[in-house]
Amino acid sequence: MSTTDAYIKTMTTAGLNLIAQAISIYDDDLKLAVCNRRFQEMFYLPDALVQPGARFDETIRYIAERGDYGPVTDIETLVQSRVDQALAFVPHYFERVRPNGQVISIEGAPLTEGGWVTVYTDITRTKRVEELLRARSEELSDQLLSHAEELSATNRELAATNSALEETKRQLTVTEARTRLTTEMMPAHIAHVDAKGYYTYSNRRLSSVIPGRPSNILRMHIAEALGPAFNKIEPHLKAAYSGESSVFEFTEDHDSRRIRVAFTPEESGGVYILSMDITEETQARVALQQSRRRAMAAQMTSGLAHDFSNLLTIILGMQSKLERMGLPEEAAKLIAATQQTAQRGGRLLNRIADMTGNRTLRPVATDMHGVLEDLKLLATPSLPQGIGLSVLDHTPDEALMLDPGMLQDALLNLILNARDACGTSGQITISAHTIGNIWIEITVSDTGPGFSKEALEKALNPFFTSKGSEGSGLGLPMVYDTVKLAGGDLQLRNSPSGASVVLRLPYRAAPHSKGGLALLVEDNEDLRATFRDMLVELGHTVIEATSVDEACALAADLPDISFVLSDIKLEGLATGLDLAERLKNDLPIILMTSLPLSDPLHRQALAMGPVMRKPFTRAQLSALLRSEAHR
Repeated sequence: MSTTDAYIKTMTTAGLNLIAQAISIYDDDLKLAVCNRRFQEMFYLPDALVQPGARFDETIRYIAERGDYGPVTDIETLVQSRVDQALAFVPHYFERVRPNGQVISIEGAPLTEGGWVTVYTDITRTKRVEELLRARSEELSDQLLSHAEELSATNRELAATNSALEETKRQLTVTEARTRLTTEMMPAHIAHVDAKGYYTYSNRRLSSVIPGRPSNILRMHIAEALGPAFNKIEPHLKAAYSGESSVFEFTEDHDSRRIRVAFTPEESGGVYILSMDITEETQARVALQQSRRRAMAAQMTSGLAHDFSNLLTIILGMQSKLERMGLPEEAAKLIAATQQTAQRGGRLLNRIADMTGNRTLRPVATDMHGVLEDLKLLATPSLPQGIGLSVLDHTPDEALMLDPGMLQDALLNLILNARDACGTSGQITISAHTIGNIWIEITVSDTGPGFSKEALEKALNPFFTSKGSEGSGLGLPMVYDTVKLAGGDLQLRNSPSGASVVLRLPYRAAPHSKGGLALLVEDNEDLRATFRDMLVELGHTVIEATSVDEACALAADLPDISFVLSDIKLEGLATGLDLAERLKNDLPIILMTSLPLSDPLHRQALAMGPVMRKPFTRAQLSALLRSEAHR
């Protein structure tokens, strides 16, 4: 718990303890969330039953066993009846006379997010006065007047207390709603499990982190909620139960997302959980690491390659002179072999330069169907007649952000390796498909002998080759370099029919080229430029305005405007809300703001339609535009 949370909890508890009535708040799992000291004193409850997490049925059972409900023949039936009433979450009010003669009123009200708050008031004096009022006023006039005055004072005190109580209840409800709204807006799953592994809180974002898992997981065991992923987090969860905090990452099996999880134990035995999808972060990190490795390799090899190139040039020059000297035939053969070796060394230097040089990834909107069709046309002429090449294309119809040139070079390299492995006959298969919306996976497989054990371990190392003097040992490392530069991964496998090389590249859908005309209304020049760039990158043509009047004039003159993106606070007195009212039923409008959620303008905007909270990313804006387009 943070220092701010602890302070708020302390202040809330202190405030509740100042109220004369007894107060209890139970969650929708029938567990105590908070109560005041008067609640414990009124029902003589032990400390265990006034701690957060205490069960409602145990509290009712304790009160019944003490005789507070009078003679009860079947306590368990009474407890179950009270539990059923509580689960219904229906507002209620009733009065009860306790065995000690005290009369209490019990008023319950449900909370918006589940659970309820109950107020217990001692109304013994009020009831006594009511009884006096029923008696003959002639006989009890003096006593009646005394009690009437006492009742008046009590009512005034009760009214003041009730006002404070209502305000406290309102603040608790608002705080709870605000907290839940905040957590549900976060791109992460925030949860709490008790000592037995059952969820007591969740911001309902599990399905966005691990697709295919449920969102409503309250009272569900963590093993059931996570499914197969539970096996990967179980050791860390056991450590958290023993008091050890941890942060770790794992790859889930559904579509190979990379997940980061943080476990924070609490003193009561439960564990707080924070988990988030870091797949894109991991892809970017892999690409950055590969770029740094390549820069270091280039720095180390450039000088060496330059000097070695000079030496090869000298050797070739000397061999040319020897060739013209009319030496014996045996010497001529040695000269030719030396020249061939030196030339091979030169080609090897060129391959090293290609691998460590400035290979910049240039992703553009790419049609994967076209890339694979062209690849088959390019590769087929280089294959012997006895080797077949087939392409299984299961990629989506939409354009993807890829570097088609580098990808095609990498796949051609793999096809030529597969050709060499097959010999004079065999089959090469290229299959491509997506894994969720996370990866695009391309597999090049052949019917050759497969990778040796040594090749599986070392084939991605530069200069390792199984082709003897015919291979440079740079083919697979260059493919690996290409994949890593894109933030992907490469794996070597053996199958019953031969070898397979599996490439995984990040799935990035290209923005649509025709997004329509957007009207951007923003009075801050720097922000307007930022939002304009976002919209242009998403394929929209943009016109701009700084005030409501200017925006309305443009909307009236340009019938091709497809939607409006407007700030709430604008130049002049009119706001984005006024603009929305004027354009009502004419154009869809998306409002944006940096105003806090408590601001009346922000709350009013939420009632009118979608609101983007500044700052936001292009991806967030794109997601909202897509959702609005499908309404």
